[in-house]
Amino acid sequence: MIGIVIVSHSKQLALGVRELAAQMVQGQVSIAVAAGIEDPENPLGTDPIQVYEAIASVFSDDGVLVLMDLGSALLSAEMAIEFLPEAQQQKVYLCEAPLVEGAIAAVVAAAAGSDIHQVMAEARGALLAKATQLGVVSSPLSVVTPTTTNVESPTPEIRLIVSNRLGLHARPAAQFVATAARFQSQILVQNLTRNTELVRGDSINQVTTLGVRQGHELVITATGSDADEALAALQALFANNFGEDNVALNSPPAFHHEVTPATHGELLGIAASSGVAIAPIIHYQPTHIAITEYHVDDPEAEWQRVQAAIHTARQEIQAVFSQASIQIGDAEAAIFDAQLLFLEDPVLLEAAKERILENHLNAEAAWQAVVNEVATSYHTLEDSYLQERADDVVDIGQRVLRLLAGNAPANLHLQEPSILVATDLTPSDTAGLDPTKVLGICTTSGSATSHSAIIARTLGIPAVLGVDAQVLHLADGTLMALDGESGRAWVEPESHILDLLEAKREAWQTAQLEALATAHQPAITRDGRQVSVFANIGSISDVQVAVASGAEGVGLLRTEFLFLDRTSAPTEEEQLEVYQAIAQVLDNRPLIIRTLDVGGDKPLPYVRVGLREANPFLGWRGIRFCLDHPELFKTQLRAIFRASVGHQIKIMLPMIATVTEVRATKVILGEVQAELNQAGIAFDAAMKVGIMVEVPSAVAIADQLAAEVDFFSIGTNDLSQYVMASDRTNPRVANLVDALHPAVLRMVQQTVQAAHAAGISVGLCGELAADILATPILLGLGLDELSVNPQSIAGVKQAIARLSIVESEAIVASALQQDSAVHVRELISTSVTPPT
Repeated sequence: MIGIVIVSHSKQLALGVRELAAQMVQGQVSIAVAAGIEDPENPLGTDPIQVYEAIASVFSDDGVLVLMDLGSALLSAEMAIEFLPEAQQQKVYLCEAPLVEGAIAAVVAAAAGSDIHQVMAEARGALLAKATQLGVVSSPLSVVTPTTTNVESPTPEIRLIVSNRLGLHARPAAQFVATAARFQSQILVQNLTRNTELVRGDSINQVTTLGVRQGHELVITATGSDADEALAALQALFANNFGEDNVALNSPPAFHHEVTPATHGELLGIAASSGVAIAPIIHYQPTHIAITEYHVDDPEAEWQRVQAAIHTARQEIQAVFSQASIQIGDAEAAIFDAQLLFLEDPVLLEAAKERILENHLNAEAAWQAVVNEVATSYHTLEDSYLQERADDVVDIGQRVLRLLAGNAPANLHLQEPSILVATDLTPSDTAGLDPTKVLGICTTSGSATSHSAIIARTLGIPAVLGVDAQVLHLADGTLMALDGESGRAWVEPESHILDLLEAKREAWQTAQLEALATAHQPAITRDGRQVSVFANIGSISDVQVAVASGAEGVGLLRTEFLFLDRTSAPTEEEQLEVYQAIAQVLDNRPLIIRTLDVGGDKPLPYVRVGLREANPFLGWRGIRFCLDHPELFKTQLRAIFRASVGHQIKIMLPMIATVTEVRATKVILGEVQAELNQAGIAFDAAMKVGIMVEVPSAVAIADQLAAEVDFFSIGTNDLSQYVMASDRTNPRVANLVDALHPAVLRMVQQTVQAAHAAGISVGLCGELAADILATPILLGLGLDELSVNPQSIAGVKQAIARLSIVESEAIVASALQQDSAVHVRELISTSVTPPT
């Protein structure tokens, strides 16, 4: 079971919190205390060794949650983790939840058998219940939709009057949740007296938020195989008054304790992206778009304005998505893919249209009202991850609103490298930052799991979020230092702080330079196997970055950037110029050009689509689209063939699902070659042709496909989605899309075995290739090459050099027998020999 550690400056405080929390679960959860220091005159303080010993005493493979009060408690906890073995470090989680409320919520969730992430979520949400009861916030939790049941079999329910003098306060609420969690059935609770929404019975925060007082009437429903038993057990709790005698309770004595202040000029925030930055600040304030609501005489024209703005916004986002795929990787760039889906949401569009046509409302006001409604619906959800998706809704909403208002895009022009200070940054804002100019980010809102934070980490920009709003009043040019690893920032830092941070920054920069130096060397395992490390790119500028980063070639040139964001298809000459320029920069290194991969979810504005697809991910895309547009396809193939003279260029076909598609493409390739021969135009007649393996059918017939082509490249991003039947942009199922799931790994293994049996090479160009945790798996599976985003090359090469094929194959053998991606990750973290 999960262990809990309470770290506080005050030993008395920590012991009191432990006693209170332990009462909630009758001692079922291991709770350790690390508090105070051995100094009779000044006992307030924290000791890293004491924290380390506390963690060790309750350590469990299920995880350890560490709750802290203030200041040095966080530093001591961070330092204590460093003393632990690396495998254990990854199972210890520092949580910023309030100490008292967070500890109670955490132990109740742990006792109920929740996993470490659910326990953390409960701890973090612990103040919601108090805030709701005090009227600070209203209805912060989501409406729960009961599971659909057969009309002839109504959902079992009971109605109860609460007799406890203080209602469902902490202890009875904890008993209720612990009881509900014992059963498989879904248990929902509603406070009929207060007319609340249904909430989950296994969540301490949601149950407490109901604000149940003596005399309130509750309705409890249960859906599942053991529903009757669950309701009977809960009814018994109420019948015996939760073990309370209902006598008047004495008010607890007032409690006061000293708060340890931050050091001079120090701001405490959320550690969102590691690294150190020291630079003058510059404020970023996005242009405010003032909206005036007014009556329009021609609502049809207003609706046309909205459609035009959405069309332009879609083109802008596609351009951002294309660039972000290279700069931050496919997984993070999917943020903008999801924004495209938002613009196509029929419910949202119909709501905006209705406001305009029926109420004669102007386009700006109608659009803003609809966006506000959607954002609010996200904000009121229980799940913090889903709450943060409101940022993406606001981001795309503001983009359309800016276009409706006729405003130019906000551009941040920095005269010198600076730390960006803002209230918040949208994903679009963050993706457009130049890491050479923006050395750090400091905002007054945001969280470490927001999309903006994820992008900042990928860009390598240190970020501290959620600091005090006083930072917004600082003058531009004020010197700031921030440490994104500890979540602290200093305004006009004192010399000793600067010295410490400079040393930390220099150590990091030295490590980066060492990694860059090794990046230009071949990637060779400890037992002598060389693995090619290529780059995924999407433009001429990208290839220059790739070569400078140590790429041994290009394993994936996405050609979509040539076709998107324009009103007509690129000509053969336009394409030829780009392909030649990229090949020239590569200087005879391999260049694999993927043919056009659009259609379905990525339509071309100048190609007639016809019927709207209900499920574009399973629709008309990739090679299917190209085979249906042979002239468009042949123009691209002619340009590639013409560029091949004197260069190592290969053609790669996307989304291959059948042998028929490969053979149909070969016919077109033959036609193009014949036309070029007839015209006397030179090309590489021996140019190799390969396919992307990203559809499960391609894996199933990999032996047949291997007989038709010269190489395979596995696209784990799409393959993972198709294997797990889960859309990675859908928060409800995105957690299933993990390329380290044994089901996906077995597909990769099958593909590699079929390729090598046929004597052809096989590479991998999905996001998995850039995950150094996965490197031993990929080596053990026998991949010949890995193709990653340029910024990942150095790290991947270093990871390869630390491993041997023998140990990697042993890890794979065990990984393929695991039952989840979580267990595969745990296996890797405990199996890999740490570098010496």
